[in-house]
Amino acid sequence: MTDGTLDWGSEVSKSVVWILWVSAAAFACLVIVGALLAVYTNWGRQYWGVVGHFFTEKESAPLTWTLVVVLLVLCIFGVRLNVLFTYQSKEMYDALQNASGVLGNWKSGQVHDLSTAIEASKSAFWHSLVIFGILATVYIARGVFEMWVGAVFEVRMRTWLTSHVSHDWLAGRAFYRNRFVPVEDSEGVVTMGPDNPDQRIQEDISTLVTWTRQFVFSTGGSATGGVIPSIVTMITFTIMLWGLSGPMDVFGYHLGHAMVYLLMMFILVATVVAFWLGRPLIRLNFLRDRVTANFRFGLVRVLENSESIALYSGEEVEQKNLMTRFRAVIANYWRIVYRQLLFSGWNWGTSQASVILPWLVQAGRFFTGSITLGQLSQTAGAFGNLSDSLSFFRLMYDDFTNFRSSIIRLDGLRDADEKARKLPTIATADGPDVELSDVQIAKPDGTVLVDNLSLQLVPGDALVVKGRSGSGKTTLFRGLSGLWPYADGLFTRPDEGTLFLSQMPYLPLADLRSVLTYPAPATEFSDDELAEVLRDVSLPHLIARLDENEYWAKVLSPGEQQRVAFARILLSKPKVVFLDEATSAVDEGLEYSLYDLVRTRLPETILVSISHRSTTDQHHTQMLELKGEGAWDLTPIPAKV
Repeated sequence: MTDGTLDWGSEVSKSVVWILWVSAAAFACLVIVGALLAVYTNWGRQYWGVVGHFFTEKESAPLTWTLVVVLLVLCIFGVRLNVLFTYQSKEMYDALQNASGVLGNWKSGQVHDLSTAIEASKSAFWHSLVIFGILATVYIARGVFEMWVGAVFEVRMRTWLTSHVSHDWLAGRAFYRNRFVPVEDSEGVVTMGPDNPDQRIQEDISTLVTWTRQFVFSTGGSATGGVIPSIVTMITFTIMLWGLSGPMDVFGYHLGHAMVYLLMMFILVATVVAFWLGRPLIRLNFLRDRVTANFRFGLVRVLENSESIALYSGEEVEQKNLMTRFRAVIANYWRIVYRQLLFSGWNWGTSQASVILPWLVQAGRFFTGSITLGQLSQTAGAFGNLSDSLSFFRLMYDDFTNFRSSIIRLDGLRDADEKARKLPTIATADGPDVELSDVQIAKPDGTVLVDNLSLQLVPGDALVVKGRSGSGKTTLFRGLSGLWPYADGLFTRPDEGTLFLSQMPYLPLADLRSVLTYPAPATEFSDDELAEVLRDVSLPHLIARLDENEYWAKVLSPGEQQRVAFARILLSKPKVVFLDEATSAVDEGLEYSLYDLVRTRLPETILVSISHRSTTDQHHTQMLELKGEGAWDLTPIPAKV
């Protein structure tokens, strides 16, 4: 490089060496700074808690770090290309300036052979355009390749996160038990359980993945716009501007390289003010995610319960409820808008000011002949790159608030799931019989529902549980199944073959054969077995629909859904089955046939039922009556003669 020009013939090898050593230094800084953030900052710890294993698991780490290195090299490559563009621009404008001088001399008569005199300027100009064409082609190819590698990184990270976060949510029944975990939001409001886990798993993961790449490497093929390229650009173009800028008198002080100091002061003030204006957006974006998800959940609830709402003629009430939720969305929206007006207005103003600043500062040196037009153009290009890199930390703050909000919500879900798995459960043991030893069931406030319950059931026994509403019948089942954390005592049952059925069985979104065999795979049963069990539970009209995919919870009536539950009992042949009001939606005649079917086909199965109907008593050998406040009574049921 001589007099601000480049030897383009040797520039390829020089650029390769520069890209490699800068990439190595940037990678080391990335690892060190990332580790420090994960240790010493709250949001860094939260981020690492959510995604850390993506970078450390032996299955995912090798390809993950390969993609990180490739993205790092590509963004450093982009910075180098931006540097080269400024030199190409300088040479082009210098060629035009020289040509302008030759033309001026020719018009004044000082030059007689114009074609010979201007040939050097023409050659330099066309050479600069050839260089531009090569640089532009490489720049486009680099950008397209970076977009593809970035997409691969995002897909892998999003797939991994979705798999692990959903697995963590489901593991240990955390998706149910986390409702007993107190969660504090950004405003200090404590609720029971994390709100809208569906949104956190879908939308927040997408936001976190997108902005992880955006903040570190940039996105969309851009060579700027990320932390790493911005810092490298800042260092590179500061060095360049240091050589291009001259002395200047500022408030009576003579400053060498004044433009660099002015730029740093300008961006520092702009960034501090922008952070101050944008900080409230973190909390507002967190609330936005909550209120919009609550509104969407209200709409889903109306859809799922449309028949009941229509029968009640509850449209007006539902409309009021929906609009109450929606007004919270709009109120939060306007708070965000007003804050963004201040934030964006300030950023736009400082961005426009930064465009004219290098021309204003360097114009005096140009008019005195201290610098050429090419150097003035190079100054403006370098200043623009440096300004953009420094402004990145100011301009990205609005997006960072969304990123930060997603981290908080995903970390909150992870923390609630972890705490949910640590909640107490009733002690269980494996055995051939069902035995309850000193079982106690309580409410969250400590009120005892069932106290010191002890009983034993052997194969073939059947127990019906009775009691007034609120006495703890369903809660007892939840405690025995491990869902209810306020339970104590010992529950002995067969480790394999214990089945709990709720009043309305769960019907997955699948074909009917999968619905019938849930949770067992449908492949374990033949079509003949499924057809036979459908006939047994009085659902012969569904035999022809085994392969149909429907929203079966809406297609089937409550009575048909309860018959599906009995079909599952006949197919799975459990050793113990707990039924919570399992025949509440069928008539007494059908109830009799369903219970008789189970008692006849599975005579060794231990049956435990909750029922308000006296007609179910005849299918059981004992009755457990819960009397409230912990009291209970166990009596035999005489066999029907």
